[in-house]
Amino acid sequence: MADFRTHMLTSTTVGAIYGLVGFKLGLPWQTCVVAGGLCSVSGMLPDLDSDSGRPLREATTLAAAVVPMLMVERFQRFGWGHETMVLAAGVLYLFIRFGLTEIFRRFTVHRGMWHSVPAAVVVGMISFLVMDCEDITLRIFKTMAVVSGFMSHLILDEIWSVDFKRGQYKFKSSFGTALKLWGNDRWANFSTYFKLVGLSYLVYQDQAFMNRFGPYTSDVPHTARELWQIVVDGGWLR
Repeated sequence: MADFRTHMLTSTTVGAIYGLVGFKLGLPWQTCVVAGGLCSVSGMLPDLDSDSGRPLREATTLAAAVVPMLMVERFQRFGWGHETMVLAAGVLYLFIRFGLTEIFRRFTVHRGMWHSVPAAVVVGMISFLVMDCEDITLRIFKTMAVVSGFMSHLILDEIWSVDFKRGQYKFKSSFGTALKLWGNDRWANFSTYFKLVGLSYLVYQDQAFMNRFGPYTSDVPHTARELWQIVVDGGWLR
């Protein structure tokens, strides 16, 4: 399988291209840089289930620092003061750095359901909930950056599971263990799809929940429905 360096180089390259495309499409350069960075670091996320400590240690340490910053806009909409935000950031840091690390160590196996397409969707939905943003376009753009980085890892794992020697392809035993919809463990399958359903509900209800703390006011698409209407009215589908 591809090593840590190869995965990071690939996801960083994908992130750079992704950010550049977003900038060419007219998105703010700051958003494009953040999205490119998110795509880059997301390339290590599937290996959180690795027996090796490096991906788990580096990914959780980085996430513990970055996630609270990405949630600042949501904290502000809650009407929280500076001290409350600091406390919330501290709690999130401790949970991700130590609690989440322990969960992955205890309850995941390498190339299990955390290496799967549903897991990529789960990560995308969590990212969507973390990165509250008034403009749904920017929110989806950053969310898809995380999914792209995650998927780049899975695709690379599948590529590395095929050997080409003497004009013939030879499939390793790891082939098909990354880009999959379900695995051999029924409980892991159930757990993954249960999370998928639960997160889908939270994503669907997120706008209604956040509106309790005050509606958005600027003239930008706030929901997926509004974004879709802009796409249709603008003739983007023609």
